[in-house]
Order: sequence, then C-alpha cells, then structure tokens
Amino acid sequence: MKKWIPIASGLLAGFVAATISFADFSKSTNDQVASSNTKSDAEKVYVPFGEKDDYYLFASGGHSGQMFIYGVPSMRHIRTVPVFSPDSATGYGFDEHSKKLLGDYTWGDLHHPAFSETNGDYDGKYMFATDVGNSRAAAMDLETFTVKDIINVPNTSGPHCAAFVTQNTEYMFLPTRFAVPIGSEYKSLDDYSEQYRGVMSAVTFDQNKDKLNIAYQVALPPWSYDLSDAGKKSSADWAVMTTYNTEEATTNLEINASQADRDFIVLFNWKELEKMVADGQYDEVTGQKMIFPEKHKGGIYLVPVAKSPHGVDVTPDGKHFIASGKLAPSMTVFSFEKAFKAIEKQDFAGERNGIPIINYDSIMEREVNPENALGPLHTQFDDKGMAYTTMFISSEIVKWDPKTGETLDRVPVQYSPGHSVAAEGDTVSPDGKWLIALNKIAKDSYLSVGPSHPESMQLIDISGKMKVIQSSPVNPEPHYAQIIKADKIKTIEVYPKDENNKLATYKQDQARIERNGNEVHVYGIAMRSKFIFDAKAKRPDVIEVNQGDKVFLHLTNTDFDEDITHGFAINQYNLNMEVQPGQTNTIEFTADKAGTFPMYCTNFCSALHQEMTGYFLVKPKN
Repeated sequence: MKKWIPIASGLLAGFVAATISFADFSKSTNDQVASSNTKSDAEKVYVPFGEKDDYYLFASGGHSGQMFIYGVPSMRHIRTVPVFSPDSATGYGFDEHSKKLLGDYTWGDLHHPAFSETNGDYDGKYMFATDVGNSRAAAMDLETFTVKDIINVPNTSGPHCAAFVTQNTEYMFLPTRFAVPIGSEYKSLDDYSEQYRGVMSAVTFDQNKDKLNIAYQVALPPWSYDLSDAGKKSSADWAVMTTYNTEEATTNLEINASQADRDFIVLFNWKELEKMVADGQYDEVTGQKMIFPEKHKGGIYLVPVAKSPHGVDVTPDGKHFIASGKLAPSMTVFSFEKAFKAIEKQDFAGERNGIPIINYDSIMEREVNPENALGPLHTQFDDKGMAYTTMFISSEIVKWDPKTGETLDRVPVQYSPGHSVAAEGDTVSPDGKWLIALNKIAKDSYLSVGPSHPESMQLIDISGKMKVIQSSPVNPEPHYAQIIKADKIKTIEVYPKDENNKLATYKQDQARIERNGNEVHVYGIAMRSKFIFDAKAKRPDVIEVNQGDKVFLHLTNTDFDEDITHGFAINQYNLNMEVQPGQTNTIEFTADKAGTFPMYCTNFCSALHQEMTGYFLVKPKN
C-alpha cells in the first residue's frame, strides 16, 4: 500500500500544476457565450433545432397576392399566407369564407404590409395590406395567421403607398397610385386635369367584428401617390405621402412626369379631417363621404420636394420626416415643428389645386447627398435614431445621421434594393440589430432557374459596422416588409369550441346529413383518421346526393391538438379546403357530375392518413 502513496502524490501535484497553468478562472458566461463581436456570420444566423428565431419577417408577395413569413435571423421561410390570391395548399378561395373575401378576383398585387400599432409600437394583433391590382385592402389576424376581412375600395385605382396606420390604429390610409375619374367613369384623357382624381381613403378596422370600413375619402389632385408614413408622438395627428406626376401627364410618363424640378409631399392632419367630416364638411359621392380640398378648406398642405420622390419616412421621435428623391440623388430632412409654425403663420408660397404650398425653406432642415450614392428610395432607423437608406442605382445601403447629414457607413448589396426593413425600424422604438435589403435583382447569386432569376433578401448586421451576413432567395416580389419581435405575437394552438356556431359538430353521434328540397347540408366531423358524415348510416363516411343538388358541407375538425390539420377534397370536383384543429369550415358546390368520386384528407394528419377517405356518390338525373 505504501508504494502507492508517492504515485498518488505525484498525480495530485501534476493535476494542481496543470490547473494553475491552463485553467480559465474567468466568469462562466465569458467561457460559454461568445459576444456578437466574436461570433462568425454563421453563428449569428444559426438557430439550433428546438430554439426559435427572435423576430418574424412579414414580406409582401407582390403579384403573387401572398404574404411570405420568415424567421430572423435564420431567414428560414416559415409560411406563405394567401391574402389576395387563391391557394390550393390551404383551400383559400375554395371554402365559403375565403371565397366571399376574394369575390370574382383570381389574383392580387400585395403591397406594403403594416402592423397594427399601440402608442406607435407594434402590438402583434393584426397585419394589414393592400392590393394594387384590384384596389382592395385586407386585415390578417395574427392569432391564426388568416385573413379576416377584405374590402373593395371605391373611387380609387391602385392603393400603392398604403397600407400605413396611425399611432393607435385609428385609421389605415390608402392613397392611390393611379388617378381616375371618381367612380371610374369614362372620361377623356384630354380632360385629365379637370376630371381625374387621386383619391385617398381613410379606412377603419373594427377589432371586435374583424371588419374593415371606409370612414371618408379625400379627392386629391390627379397625381400619383407613391409612399407614405404616419406621424409619431408630437406629430401623431399627422401623416405624409410623396407624389409624382404633378405635371399631370397622360402618356410617356418616364419622360413627361419628370419635367418639373420639384414634386410635392402631401402633409395632412387626419384629426382635422375627421372633425371636418363630423361637422358635415364633405360631399356625398358614390355613397362615400368625400372631402374636396379646393372646397373644404383645412387639414391638407403641400411641401415642395426633389423631383419624383419615392420614400417618405418619419423618424422614431416623430420630429422629422425624410424624403428620398430617386431622380435627384439626395435625401431631404423636414421638420414637423417648423411645418406647424409655418401653417400657423400661413407661411405659404401660393397654392396648387386649392391646397396651400408651405415655403420650402421654412421647413427644410438639410439636404443630404452621400458621395456617389445614387437612387435613394426608402429609409429605416435603428435604436440610436440613425437612418439607413436604400440606393437603388448604386446598389447599397447607406447609414447616415439625420441630425447632421453625415455619412456613417455603407455596405453593397446584390442588387438594386428597392426597400429595406429594420427590426421594428419604423416604430417609436427600433431595435437596432438587423436590417434586411429587399433586392429587385439577384442574377449570379443562386443556381440558375432559367432566364428569370429569384429576387433576394440580404440580412445585414447593424449592431456595429454594417455587414451582409446572409442572403436568401425569395419568390416575387418582396416589395416591402416589416419585422416584429416574436414574443409580441401570441398565436392560438387550437380553435376554441363555439357552442353557438350552428354549423359546428363536436360530437360524433351528431354528425348528420339533412336534405331540404335540392339542398343537402352535411354536418360532418374530421378526426384522426376518418370522416364521419352521418353517424347513423351503414357507411358513415359516405355522402350520397342527386345530380344537380346544391351541397353545403360543414366540416369540424374535432382533433383539439395543435398542428393536427385536416384537409378535404373530392376527386375530379376541383374542390379542396383546410380545417384546422377545432375549426369548422364550409364548402359549397353543385353536384353537377354524376358518378362515384372518392373523398380524402389532403393534409397529412396521422399514420393512417391514407385511410382517411370516403365516397361521394351522385345519382344521375335519369
């Protein structure tokens, strides 16, 4: 035993010496967590399995009519939400609710998503968007990521610079890109200046009823209204939007709408317009309350700006608005406070179409022209109030200080960024971590898919020196986007039971088929792994009707279990709908084809998913 003592002593001494020489006695946090300055680009975007992204990115789908949802910083595509176009994957546009929402339209051009806000900050309740192609607006519920309402906006054509919401979601304003005669009546283009208007709509959203409504409209001059933003804090009652084609040209706009040295920003006080309507200062036109600025004076002003401006963005503190002139390579910083004083003093340089023009020098604080930066379009902000502007022609993002105009940083992107989005970058309190460039062109960036290439989104770390650390292809067209903190959105796991819903069937023995003349109402159940349409029938998973019958299928998913979604389709009948856990959905159609048609679940739900079938039997007329 004694001979082991020196051996053990030697091992112990060696261990102590090694510990003293090589051990790290710094705090465990320093040992385990690398700072953002030492992380590699891959580490910054890596979200391990089982963990989730810090942010949601909602990107417009442009002419796909859809909304693309991504996680940030991973840039993983999470979901495509159909809004203005049918979607066979979810049955959107096939079930009765969404079919009524879409009406007769089969496509849409989704632009400018905007979150609902409380005190100028995203509240995670709703997302709004507009359809430039068919002059519509939509509201999406963020508990379920489904569209609750779509409204057709009369007297307008192409609400491009919308949606933008006021500080507490009092209004969503929808200015229009194309001037048309009120009511879209036929009028000769020779009478453009007299007969055409660029109508702006003030839309409200009833959160209790999930309903969009038009409060009033404003018949603005026949110009094109491009981008817009609502005020914040001290400017909360105000909003701004850019215009072009103040030349009122009607052809070859790339030349004729770029003649004047300056166009205008429309600056308006929506509280004052609201009061004017309450006081009866409007005309009734096509069933809408319409304010005509040349007749109903007040609340609307014009601010001269560099020709053909694109973006106009309000700073987080609500004190300034910044316009970007795409044909005059500069950004102009305007002061709200100076504008208010100029209005009070009636410091005007005449008027246009009955609207006062505020003296440019009275409210302009500075013009900013970063060296060799061309094509400024859109500006976002970080947590320190610094501005980030996309440069479409020079293909870069430029960081600059709105208080001094000093260029602070710049980073190239691939290629031609139209818009950008920072983490909560257009709220009163941006986060300042990430900015994403929404690029119109991405040739040479990804594997070839033919002559047309995907657009791209590039993730930029703005926590220190700007750096592009991730690039992701995206379906057309990420025209605009917004980023919200993930913990602000509270989704539901299943739809709660609604005992007052007469179309719902929650108990198997209540599944039934009721006939009233040539109308057949099916109150069915979808559950793992079968359909029940008539609990008392010999074959409960069969529906039998006569040719020509009008069929109403009310299907309830009784699997109150998260992510157990069922689908329903009838072979050869061009029908498909989705029923999420706890949800009741209805599909309506005419059984115009006689014969035998299998029915099946289209959404994988269990190991016996393929056994979840039935038959739709249609007796011929003769």
